[in-house]
Amino acid sequence: MSEQIVTPRIRGFVCTTAHPEGCARMVDWQIETARAGAPAEPPGGRLLVLGSSTGYGLASRIAGAFRYGMGSLGVCYERPPTDRRTASAGWYNTHAFHVRAREAGLPAETLNGDAFSRELLEQVTDRLRAGLGPIDTLVYSLASPRRTDPETGETYQSVLKTVGDPYRIQSINLANGLIEPYDLEPASPAEIADTVAVMGGADLRRWVDALLAADLLAPGARVVAYSYLGPEVTWPVYRHGTIGRAKADLEVTCSSLDARLREAIGGSCNVSINKSIVTQASAAIPAVPLYMSLLFDVMKARGTHEGPIEQAIRLFDTHLAPGRSPSTDAEGRIRLDDLEMAPEVQAEVMHLWNRVDDALLAETGAFERFQRYFRELFGFDVPGLDYDRPVEVELPLT
Repeated sequence: MSEQIVTPRIRGFVCTTAHPEGCARMVDWQIETARAGAPAEPPGGRLLVLGSSTGYGLASRIAGAFRYGMGSLGVCYERPPTDRRTASAGWYNTHAFHVRAREAGLPAETLNGDAFSRELLEQVTDRLRAGLGPIDTLVYSLASPRRTDPETGETYQSVLKTVGDPYRIQSINLANGLIEPYDLEPASPAEIADTVAVMGGADLRRWVDALLAADLLAPGARVVAYSYLGPEVTWPVYRHGTIGRAKADLEVTCSSLDARLREAIGGSCNVSINKSIVTQASAAIPAVPLYMSLLFDVMKARGTHEGPIEQAIRLFDTHLAPGRSPSTDAEGRIRLDDLEMAPEVQAEVMHLWNRVDDALLAETGAFERFQRYFRELFGFDVPGLDYDRPVEVELPLT
């Protein structure tokens, strides 16, 4: 075991250090939020979360466990601590989750590895057969820039590009906080196909097929995969770009899996369109950090802002809890982005978007607050912590 003073090392949208106590505090806060207003007699159940260590995946695991009493199996791909650097934030988040789950008497296991691999899927099915499964809820929250097809061995790399024409959009330079134009180049057909292979529905189908074949999805099991649409100003890079092609493929996949699950086990499969949140992945998408900087202030002023845990609670309470059926739009999607996309909210954000400049950002402190959200992902800037005090960094995952 070793203690050290941990400081943030941030370059652009990448932070290479994480503070274990800060991460634990953020996990504890989400647990407290999930417990507030929980059912007097939690119904329990079994939850599998693919991508369980950060963002919406972590929040979903916390909501399922500490609000509904569900035993959970998490899958993540996190970096352990070494002699030279801390573990990743997701590692410390998972450690903190397991500490609290044990204290609460909640069954919880985590497997750390490549969820796209055949080996990891086999490990999951083995653990489910050994006691936790079959599962009642599967949450698919994977985010990765690349994927190796377990059948062919071919590795695909996703890209952030437009489809069709190039496009110039305003964005924030994360290094200096200044607004700058960002030129998006059109993707080649091969790049579009590769992005769909990484971020589309192929891997979700592989998981559902395997769990169904192994009788590890309980009768009535719910499957939900996370996605995002966003406002028109981000569509050239998101909805109408390579990511959008991949998300469209995910929606088609979920629709076909929904029909299959209904026939096989009376279950369901839906895409959940969630609100924008700060993650390491979203910070890398041009225009999105600027949009979120403006959006969050507007929604906070209206009292409608939600982070991952509030969204996860609403998902379970309204759509996934026992006795509930998913409520969807005409395309079969759960819409947790309804408060973000409310016309009055978008009108106010677009008013700011059309006149925003460096002076306005500095005056309002909007980007400074975005940066604080980003640092909190890694356990920094958490109130009440003494960051000059050495902390233990060599913690086990579970």
